[in-house]
Amino acid sequence: MTDNKTLQFIKEHRDENVRTLALKGERHPDIDIREAVTQIEGWQLAKEKLPHWAATDGIFYPVRLSLEQCSSEATAQYKASLTNGDSLTDLTGGFGIDCSYMAKNFKQATYIERNERLCRIARHNFSLLHLEHVKIINRESEDIISELTPQDWIFIDPARRDNSGKKVVALNDCEPDVSKLHDILLRKSKKVMIKCSPMLDITAACHELQKIAEIHIVAVNNECKELLFILSNDYTGETTTHCINIQKESSEVFSYSDSKREHTILYSEKLGKFLYEPNVAIMKAGCYKELANRFALTKLHPNSHLYTSEQMVEDFPGRIFEIEKYCNFSKKELKTTIGETKQANLAIRNFPDSVETLRKRLKLSDGGNTYLFATTLANNKKILIKCKKPDRHKL
Repeated sequence: MTDNKTLQFIKEHRDENVRTLALKGERHPDIDIREAVTQIEGWQLAKEKLPHWAATDGIFYPVRLSLEQCSSEATAQYKASLTNGDSLTDLTGGFGIDCSYMAKNFKQATYIERNERLCRIARHNFSLLHLEHVKIINRESEDIISELTPQDWIFIDPARRDNSGKKVVALNDCEPDVSKLHDILLRKSKKVMIKCSPMLDITAACHELQKIAEIHIVAVNNECKELLFILSNDYTGETTTHCINIQKESSEVFSYSDSKREHTILYSEKLGKFLYEPNVAIMKAGCYKELANRFALTKLHPNSHLYTSEQMVEDFPGRIFEIEKYCNFSKKELKTTIGETKQANLAIRNFPDSVETLRKRLKLSDGGNTYLFATTLANNKKILIKCKKPDRHKL
């Protein structure tokens, strides 16, 4: 997609600082330095975000914004694990990451994108990735929906920036507005997957969408990355929510149905031997009572979102700590609990002070192997909990 001299320049300089290369453009009059910098920056970003693509010779990259907006390899693979069938249409193709992974599970797939350059990039890259069965169409998604033949799956990832480039979150602020396309999407496909911002209010979205079979809250290494709403045109049951935290070694999965039944939950005025902090996907879902019931845990306070138990629950979806001590905030008890500790990982949960304010008060630097939680118990008593990561070999 570019001349041979520029391609060679890209290969020779792809580990270098792109800003420095851009400033040296006049030294290379026979090189398309702007294109070279775009490709080098793209490859450097892809090394972390899209390692398989970065390892594939000849992959062509778009401008930085398109790369920042595209899915990571991990989240694209997760979406692919949810989909299969005869036909797939991606209405908002973009750089093509999601389409490329999902398309492997279908006999035929269609990539639709309004940006002509992104279509050319997708056509080039898909051929390198042996995705010849993907049809590429350069059109507006709203204009082509009515012409689609019935599909097994439609995927749509609405643009989350307004005309001024400002980020937006709400469904009706994104483009296209899926709340308006809802009915035609379900007429054209058995299932529809909508990718949304991790900042989206799930309750509000559920009021705007219908026939939601599943909600997937997807985090990677405890950072919430995206929300997926799966609509089914023949679905009438309860919505199932899946909280996923993708990690290098294994993934944490917690699923529950949108049941109306009341959960009985115990709150504690004292702590057991272990402390539990849910991962961010569960925090986003707000399924605190379901979590306590599933793992038979006691919650510290309705608003603290920390749990405790006497026996360790090893498959808890989040971080587990062994409690060493806890105390109130009198000077005497703080001195006894913290001791000679000068460095600790400090977090607050349902506590009035900020981390910065409390860290100054306790005269602690950040890091180390000690974990401190400032929080509130069921009797509204403010406490500081000193913890460590459990030694599982000794348990």
